[in-house]
Amino acid sequence: MSENLADVCRYLSHGVYVVGVASGELRHAFTAAWVMQVSFNPLLLAISINPAHYSYQVLQAGGVCTVNVLGQHQYALAEHFGRSGVTDKMAGFNWHTDQSGAPVLSESLAYFDCKVSHYTDAGDHKVAICTVLAARQLQHGSPLLYGQTGTMDGSEKFYQDAK
Repeated sequence: MSENLADVCRYLSHGVYVVGVASGELRHAFTAAWVMQVSFNPLLLAISINPAHYSYQVLQAGGVCTVNVLGQHQYALAEHFGRSGVTDKMAGFNWHTDQSGAPVLSESLAYFDCKVSHYTDAGDHKVAICTVLAARQLQHGSPLLYGQTGTMDGSEKFYQDAK
């Protein structure tokens, strides 16, 4: 048993995603675990993003993104796109686009192509509410879950102040 807040929060079920963002010719991508469907009609997803990160600037400027579902075998991708300060984080991977023009990670299990509807404040993050324009399964497999990533994101240090 654990009373450690970081350990307990890992029991919240959610996947791990690479979110691709675009503004004109500018492209970027980041790892996100706080993504969920929030409406059937219209089909809406909510994506939590740190407003201090570069990806947020690109998302705000372009207003489009993709949510790329990672498979259980793609931990290394989650780790790579979760790093800050990488010069060309997207180099060496296969990308394509759908309706929005935002980058789709070709090796993901599935993707949702989205346009931002609006933003809302959520503590130290912003939540982008996104309308799904298109979605497609690319591979078969089981999605990577946040609880399977251990301490990859270093979030335990943030929970220390939350007690």
